[in-house]
Amino acid sequence: MFKIIKKVVLGPSLTLFEVSAPEIAARVQPGQFIILRINDQGERIPLTVADFDRSRGLLTLIFQEVGRSTKDLGKLAAGDGILDLVGPLGKPSEIDKLGRVVCIGGGVGVAPVYPITRALKQIGNEVISIIGARSKDYLILSEEMRAVSDSLQITTDDGSAGQKGFVTDILQQVIKADNAIELVMAIGPLSMMKAVAEVTRPYHIKTMVSMNPIMVDGTGMCGACRVAVGDKMKFACVDGPEFDGHLVDWTIASLRARMFLKEEKIAMETYSCGGDGNCQNQR
Repeated sequence: MFKIIKKVVLGPSLTLFEVSAPEIAARVQPGQFIILRINDQGERIPLTVADFDRSRGLLTLIFQEVGRSTKDLGKLAAGDGILDLVGPLGKPSEIDKLGRVVCIGGGVGVAPVYPITRALKQIGNEVISIIGARSKDYLILSEEMRAVSDSLQITTDDGSAGQKGFVTDILQQVIKADNAIELVMAIGPLSMMKAVAEVTRPYHIKTMVSMNPIMVDGTGMCGACRVAVGDKMKFACVDGPEFDGHLVDWTIASLRARMFLKEEKIAMETYSCGGDGNCQNQR
């Protein structure tokens, strides 16, 4: 069992865990992920590592409760254990000294972009960070991102924090002000990452995105996490999770993300009924 050392509720359905996993914490690099399973009946849940403390043997995991498995995960408390936690998985981010880079996080995607931003800053890059959320209640790690960035800009859909609008609005402003950008790193919802890639495409700015498709084993054997990149089919778990955003087939990625909506709906209905599928007693 992997013990949860600390639990923090960051916002509506947004939770941070610090988990004791010394062997993984000793090896994990920015951009990599883990797969966990709550118990022997649980689904395998992939989560990109938001931070790590090698000296204390801790991993920081941040997740949003969006389905049955993540809602079950959110019920756990400090002191509870997680049955399985496998990693580090995937390829680490390429951390090179490039010059001026832009790091973008949308929603819970701010969590995995944070260690990448920190690593890029530590080796001497000028880092411009943009983070966004639906509203201020869903905004996470803003102070942490500010501490590892040369500048940080915030956007919310409703204008409750920072500039009203989307991260792509600010990205357009940054590019128009100075096009000397060597890299854009974007992590967030598929629609956001696609939009970022379309903004940077005309300027030929290298744009990397982190894909989080449906995943099972995490070793490339099941093929569930297929991502069409250029004229090739890649597996996010072993070839990624980061890919060139200008080469990702976003149409296929979106279709694959929606493959199990029916089953997810049934699982949530069962969850809402207390697990027995009978909601009559709640009417």
